Amino acid sequence: MMTVAKKLRIAVIGAGRLGSFHAQKLAACDDVELVGVVDPLAENCRRVAAECRCPAFSDHRELFGRLDGVVIAAPAQFHHTLGLQFLSGGVHVLMEKPLAARRSEAEQLVAVARQMGAVLQVGHVERFNPALEAAAPCMANPKYVEAVRAGGFTFRSTDVGVVLDLMIHDLDLVLAMARSPVTRVDALGLSVLGSHEDVANARLEFECGCVAVLSASRVSRQAVRRMKIWSQVGLADVDFAARTTTLTRPSETLLGRRFDVDSLTPEEVEHYREHLLDEHLPCETVTAEPVDVLSLELADFVQSIRKRLHPRVTGEHGRDAVAVAEEILARIHAHAWDDDVGGPVGPMAVPRPSVIPAPHWSLKPGRVSVKRKEAG
Repeated sequence: MMTVAKKLRIAVIGAGRLGSFHAQKLAACDDVELVGVVDPLAENCRRVAAECRCPAFSDHRELFGRLDGVVIAAPAQFHHTLGLQFLSGGVHVLMEKPLAARRSEAEQLVAVARQMGAVLQVGHVERFNPALEAAAPCMANPKYVEAVRAGGFTFRSTDVGVVLDLMIHDLDLVLAMARSPVTRVDALGLSVLGSHEDVANARLEFECGCVAVLSASRVSRQAVRRMKIWSQVGLADVDFAARTTTLTRPSETLLGRRFDVDSLTPEEVEHYREHLLDEHLPCETVTAEPVDVLSLELADFVQSIRKRLHPRVTGEHGRDAVAVAEEILARIHAHAWDDDVGGPVGPMAVPRPSVIPAPHWSLKPGRVSVKRKEAG
């Protein structure tokens, strides 16, 4: 007689938009018992619980001792406290991004998960985007990465700025590709609507020589989730939203530095005016089939618990992304906007622009040091 595995008892903390998605997918999972949904906002909690046919709770402490795992989709400011309480009890945790609001908090979560032997997974869901598979040849040893992530203001995640809200996804991807320490960070950002930065640009240098330039905006008229990856074997242009990857692969002649523009005959020049790209920089576009990335992420969480495996995005990955995000935020808050010793500094120091900056806004960090005038 075949033994049927016991269902994993999992709850969802947070009945907002993302929490409701997690709850719906867990409720439909044959391998999981959705023990409940927790949210202090009673109306939201009851609505999601009713949709998923599970109990509603106002206090997460009511679930202590009743769970194998938990998905935490609460605001980032509560991630540390909630994560510690569950991990300390040996409960496996899938934490929505960012892992925590501060590096020190993220490090503590990782340490407790190790101590208790618990799975700590972080919701950097772009890791499950099928468009990345086609970009794999360029991801192995990237030399330059440029990413733009932008969208309209959603009135969610207002407890953090755009760096921890949106840019954190691209930070995770770049760190996973470069696999090298960050040696330099330049950044600047602007607050448009609230007390946090809503637009940010960062330039990262890695010990391996890779350079990454990341732009993020949550006050954009256009939705953009795009990354370009240059490597020694070619260029990958990834559109995460459309699930398309365009690969440009230089010919062996170009890779071998055997194409000499200055030695071409007039006839060859005329030929290559029409055929240079086709013959020496051909490209192909791969469109991936639609997938439910959130379901893939949750399946990875369940499998990691069942088989005692490391999830695709570990707590260590989430901690490293938060650590670099903290460096970026420090540079944003220290950025001087003119050469006056008492001049404006940081994201709140300049007037709100009359035109909302687009994803490719022109202000970018430079290497020129700011010479401040002596006071007196």
